[in-house]
Amino acid sequence: MSGTTGVETARPARGLLLLLAVASGLSAANLYYAQPLAAEMAQSLSARPAAVGGAMMSTQVGYAIGMILLVPLGDGRERRSMIVTTLLAAVPALLLVASAQSIPALVMSSFLVGVASSVPQMILPYAVDLVPVEDRGKVVGTIMAGLLSGILLSRTAAGALGAVLGWRAVFVIAAVMMASLAGVLRAAIPKREPATHLPYRAILGSLATVFRDQPVLRRRALVGALGFASFSVFWSMLSFQLAQIGYGSATAGVFGAIGIVGVFVAPVAGRFATGDRPSRINVAALLLTAASFGLFALSGHSLVLIGLGVVLLDAGVQASHLTNQTVIFGLAPALRSRINALYMVTYFAGGALGTVAASYAWSEGKWPAVCLTGAAFALAAMLPLIGERRLAKSS
Repeated sequence: MSGTTGVETARPARGLLLLLAVASGLSAANLYYAQPLAAEMAQSLSARPAAVGGAMMSTQVGYAIGMILLVPLGDGRERRSMIVTTLLAAVPALLLVASAQSIPALVMSSFLVGVASSVPQMILPYAVDLVPVEDRGKVVGTIMAGLLSGILLSRTAAGALGAVLGWRAVFVIAAVMMASLAGVLRAAIPKREPATHLPYRAILGSLATVFRDQPVLRRRALVGALGFASFSVFWSMLSFQLAQIGYGSATAGVFGAIGIVGVFVAPVAGRFATGDRPSRINVAALLLTAASFGLFALSGHSLVLIGLGVVLLDAGVQASHLTNQTVIFGLAPALRSRINALYMVTYFAGGALGTVAASYAWSEGKWPAVCLTGAAFALAAMLPLIGERRLAKSS
């Protein structure tokens, strides 16, 4: 297929958008395979839960580094080749996780997996550039529905496969999938040239200026970061709570499937987020998130209450996140890759913060402290929206 420039064009074939959604999900899944396997990994490596939590945090940090160093290149480089090359880089990183024999090796290899898993954030600006402005929210919702499916089902698949084949096999299978996906995308999606070819140094050098000049981006990034911190608090400690009440990784994975409700929320949130008051969606979504931790705190040994909480948690966090992304993609089309990179770096820094906070909360107060921490992050995420809503009323 011939290359095209980075400007919005006629609507692409639905099959292309679905393929991009699937690719986003499969590549994002690499970030989350470890969560339902954390207890087994700790036992295998004779490590404390906090040490494995540190490895999961390093994955989030690596993802942030990949987004700040790789994703902005979409504003100055051909995007298909970037996507394919980054997918191929994930293959050896996943194999290193599978072969890790110590916590330091696991931390380093997990970091590399995070760096090489920034593909979804390359795909989002690529997909948004393919459609007219009025379809932006719909396309963000479609791609994110695929991404969320990958995130949620990754936990289910990892939990089930880990119970049968062991945790190392999960990462070997993931490596094979990344190699296959790279080949499919290389053959199936068109080249996408940027509007202007910029040097790497100029792109990275402009990031601070973009962040400084976009107050809406700064607010939305903080909202997203605190919301994702809440999300990470729950998922990074769930396997330890389930182990304490007598369940294993397969059960942790099942809760990933329950959270699939977030996939159905994504397209709806994307459409509503193009309205005049997107902050209303954020506030409602974050209240749902905080309420989910109330259910988790009351759950005791009840898997039903945990399951209901997962539905609220995933729906709330994903609706807020989708709203944020729809808003920021409307700020400056020529800066989309950089804007998305800055938002997502802040977002996943929040995830890393949530993972660390959850590890300490578990050490100090077990599950009740974890629930309190998650609810606090969700409520704090509403604070940046207060100023935005006041500005909207005065305008």
